[in-house]
Amino acid sequence: MDLDFDRAHIWHPYSSLIDPPPVYPIERADGVRIYLEDGRDLIDGMSSWWSALHGYNVPELNSAMRAQMEKMSHVMFGGLTHRPAIELCKKLVEITPQPLQRVFLADSGSVSVEVAIKMALQYWQSQGRPEKNKLLALRNGYHGDTFGAMATCDPVTGMHHLFASQLTRHFFAPAPRPKFHEPCSDEDIAELRQLIEDNRAQLAAVILEPVVQGTGGMRFYSPQYLKRVRELCDQHDLLLIADEIATGFGRSGKLFACEHAGISPDILTLGKALTGGTMTLAATLCTDKVAEGICRGEAGVFMHGPTFMGNPLACSAANASIDLLLSGPWQQRVAAIEGQLQKELAPLRNSNAVADVRTLGAIGVVEMREPVDMMQVQKALIEHGAWLRPFGKLVYAMPPYVISEQDLGQLTNAMVQVLGNL
Repeated sequence: MDLDFDRAHIWHPYSSLIDPPPVYPIERADGVRIYLEDGRDLIDGMSSWWSALHGYNVPELNSAMRAQMEKMSHVMFGGLTHRPAIELCKKLVEITPQPLQRVFLADSGSVSVEVAIKMALQYWQSQGRPEKNKLLALRNGYHGDTFGAMATCDPVTGMHHLFASQLTRHFFAPAPRPKFHEPCSDEDIAELRQLIEDNRAQLAAVILEPVVQGTGGMRFYSPQYLKRVRELCDQHDLLLIADEIATGFGRSGKLFACEHAGISPDILTLGKALTGGTMTLAATLCTDKVAEGICRGEAGVFMHGPTFMGNPLACSAANASIDLLLSGPWQQRVAAIEGQLQKELAPLRNSNAVADVRTLGAIGVVEMREPVDMMQVQKALIEHGAWLRPFGKLVYAMPPYVISEQDLGQLTNAMVQVLGNL
């Protein structure tokens, strides 16, 4: 493998081409393991950025994609349709919280957020209220790297401040204070309520990650907070956009994180695990109210249409992935992962370098007091046979649901050994 070419010409995520970080050549991946070309194998604690729920080289997913390739890998979705897309949309309508009924298929999570934002803005335009063109987002929130999505990420602690002058200026409420198992008081919601009351004439929607704030801090917050946000949106005529790109398909212990609060959004975004980590695909769902409101407006149609929308190969993978997930004991697997992460990461609470250890579903987070040297920590974890990608003060694990107790134990042991010695 020509690593010199890679270093000189290929931009990896959030990397420099002047001083490129090390990359590790992979030969193949199978189950929960990544096999490097140098003969080493690593347990993937990241599920390929939270997408490979079933691990790698999954027979059911491979078979579905092979069968679809024999028919067609892609066809335009404008004016045409196909069975894989219809089957997938039926599944999504059935398993997502009611009353989400309409499905728009996109090609990445960030684009699904763009679609959600456009839905909210076009809805209010169609209602004759174009002044409702701002969003209310949460501090420590993260919704993607494209321009509309970047504008809803935390402008202070997020990764996009360099582009601030080019981004739409939205409103931001404080990050939710009550932790997952804590109640949500009037005081906890006071500033968000005030922002809504003061700006409801301009606000189209509230956008948030339900219960789990991901890349913005790996924070778990009270479902009661989410429930109260839903109530405020109803009271003040705002749409609620729930970004479940990271939490959808069981990661938090519920099939969708909104279920922890017993609420449903007006618009829901899905991605990452939708295809089990095999193909890029995303979906934005909305209610009849939103869809019909948009289509009764000036344009008469929703103004969006990606070239690879409804890609049949990706839809086939998604159908197989959802079937595989729902036919297996995913709740028990996620609960077992949560219990093991909680128990085996607990010793790190005694480290002076560790600020917090927290778990929810198949997510285990170690928050350090100071930012870690990502390359140094990652290299040390690799020496223990673990693949994780720290960022900032956070070192976390989100393994495939099929991980064995032994493999998860190796992963947590690597975290304890490496982080406990910092």
